[in-house]
Amino acid sequence: MIISEADAIWAADKFIDYFKNFKTIEDYLRNAKNEAIGKRTSMIFGCSHRDEFLNEDIHPSEMEFEVKAVGDRFDDNIQQQQFIELLTATSSHVIEHNIPGRELRWMVFEKRTQKIMGFIRFGSPVINSKPRNIWFGKQPDLSMFNRHAVMGFAIVPSQPFGYNYLGGKLLALMCISHFAREEVSRVFEKDIALFETTSLYGSTTSASQYDGLKPFIRYKGLTDSKFLPLLHAESFHELHNHFTHLNNGNPLTENRASSKKLKRQTKMIAWIRNSLKEHGNDEKLKEFNTIISQAFNLTQQKRFYVSDYGYQNVREVILGEQDKLIRGQNWDKFHLDNIISWWKRKAGKRYEKLKQEGRFRDKVELWTEDDNIQIIR
Repeated sequence: MIISEADAIWAADKFIDYFKNFKTIEDYLRNAKNEAIGKRTSMIFGCSHRDEFLNEDIHPSEMEFEVKAVGDRFDDNIQQQQFIELLTATSSHVIEHNIPGRELRWMVFEKRTQKIMGFIRFGSPVINSKPRNIWFGKQPDLSMFNRHAVMGFAIVPSQPFGYNYLGGKLLALMCISHFAREEVSRVFEKDIALFETTSLYGSTTSASQYDGLKPFIRYKGLTDSKFLPLLHAESFHELHNHFTHLNNGNPLTENRASSKKLKRQTKMIAWIRNSLKEHGNDEKLKEFNTIISQAFNLTQQKRFYVSDYGYQNVREVILGEQDKLIRGQNWDKFHLDNIISWWKRKAGKRYEKLKQEGRFRDKVELWTEDDNIQIIR
C-alpha cells in the first residue's frame, strides 16, 4: 500500500524520534519498562510492596524455601494478578500477561520469614531454535519434542536476594530439579525430560545467571534472533491507530494473529519505505533506513541453555532413536534437597565475601518505586 507523502513522513519521524534515543539494549529495556509502568511509584499499585520481599540478613545455610503455584486450580495458591503485579515491580523486562501454549507460574518464598525471593514461569518452548537444532543434529519432530520439553520464560530473583545470595542461580536450579520436572509433567500432562531457557542478554555480555551450573544446566550457543525491537505503549498505539485509519479502519493483521505486534510493526515499516520511495523523498528514506538499521543493532543473540534432568538419552528419545528414557550417573544430584545443598555452599561463600568486603546490599529494589535500578534482570 502506498500512503501519502505527508503520512509517510509523519510515520517515519515517529520511528526516528523513538529509536534515536537508544545507544544500547539496556537503554531500550529501561525505556520500555518505564513506559509499561507509566510512573515509577507505588501509587500505581496502591501501596508499597517492599515489606513483601526478602531483605533479611540470613546466612544461606539457615534458609528454607517454599514454592507456591499461581492460579485458582491450585491449593494454597497465589492469585494471577498478584503474581503479575509483583513480577512487574521486580523484573526489568516488560511482562507479557499471557504466553502461547501451556504455562505454570511459581512464586518462591523463604519459608521462615514468608518473604518473596523470586518468580518462575514455565511454558511451552518456542517452535524453532538454532542452537537447539545444532545440539540435536537436526530440527526435531515438534510433536515428540513438545511431549518432553519445557521452557523457562521468567526466572527472576528479587533484589537484593539475587545479588547477595546468587538468587538467580537458585531459581534456575529449582527449575531443573526432579520436583519441578514432576510438577510440570503433571500440570502439562506430558513426560518432561528437557528444560530450555535463554539469557536476557547474550552476545554483549560474558556471563549470565545460568553459567557455572554444570552438570545441571549447560550452555549450548547463541540464538539466531536478529530482529527490530518493538515500539512500546503509546508510541506503537498511535502509529497503529493511524495506519488502521489509512487502511479503511482495518487493523494491519487479524487480532488473533500470533506475534501480531511484530507483524503490524513490520508492515508499517514496509509501507513507509515503499511510500517514501514512490514519492521520491530520498532524503527522508535514507534517514529512516539509517535509524531502523541502528535499531536492529540494539538487539543481540541470546545465550541458550538446556538441562536433561539427569537423563542420559534425552536427545535419542526425542529424535525417535530410542523408546525409553534412561537415568544417567548424575540423576540423584537433581533431587531438590541435593540441589539446594549445592547452592547453599556456593551462596554461603558469596554471602561471606560480600559481608567481609562491605558490599552486602540491604535495600529492596522495585521498578515501581525506585528511580535508578542498577541491576537489569
